[in-house]
Amino acid sequence: MFFEDINSIEEIAKNTGCAIFVLPKNQLNDVEIKNALKIEPEAKATISIEQVRKITALLSSKERREQYIIIRPAEALNASSGNALLKNLEEPGEHYHFVLLTSNPSQILPTILSRSLVYFLKTNTTLDSDIVASDEVKTLARQFITATPKDLPALAETIAKKKDDTRAFTLEVLGVTIEMLYKSYFKTKNQVFVKKIPKFLAAYSNIEKNGHLKLHLVADLI
Repeated sequence: MFFEDINSIEEIAKNTGCAIFVLPKNQLNDVEIKNALKIEPEAKATISIEQVRKITALLSSKERREQYIIIRPAEALNASSGNALLKNLEEPGEHYHFVLLTSNPSQILPTILSRSLVYFLKTNTTLDSDIVASDEVKTLARQFITATPKDLPALAETIAKKKDDTRAFTLEVLGVTIEMLYKSYFKTKNQVFVKKIPKFLAAYSNIEKNGHLKLHLVADLI
């Protein structure tokens, strides 16, 4: 889905429990919503579980007005802080709206992506911008998108041969594949792309939980 003006983010978010807005990096700090709660990295580049818990503790009461929670940048949520947020994203409660801002959707945890609506800013080249990844990763991602079930074992074997931090490399390939699928769908509206996303989200989630690399790269994607 697209939006044309960052000033419309509040209105769009009002109709969702959790929405991810993809915009250029230099515009992430331009988004402001009055009285919104904010979760942003502090000393480190990641958002800590303590930061998330501090905010979610405030969400237990019943709100009578619209309450927005801005998370910027959304990819700063790591596995621990992201998991601490999941229940709130699944059941945000009446009047609560999560606004996740990012310029790199492929870096967002798939568990977060699967619970959110994704909006791309239409008036810039976000959809056409280069995905932040090596040529090797992009090539493998494209191969996974077009792979038939017969092709998957060979692709899984190629990735499993990586010697340096194979799991992290695998997750990067899957993350980039997911971003490519989202962008391809929003550009073409071809349902073929969006129908593949849940399988890649499942593979990412299982491998992130230390599941068998080759098994999930084949079984989850068939």
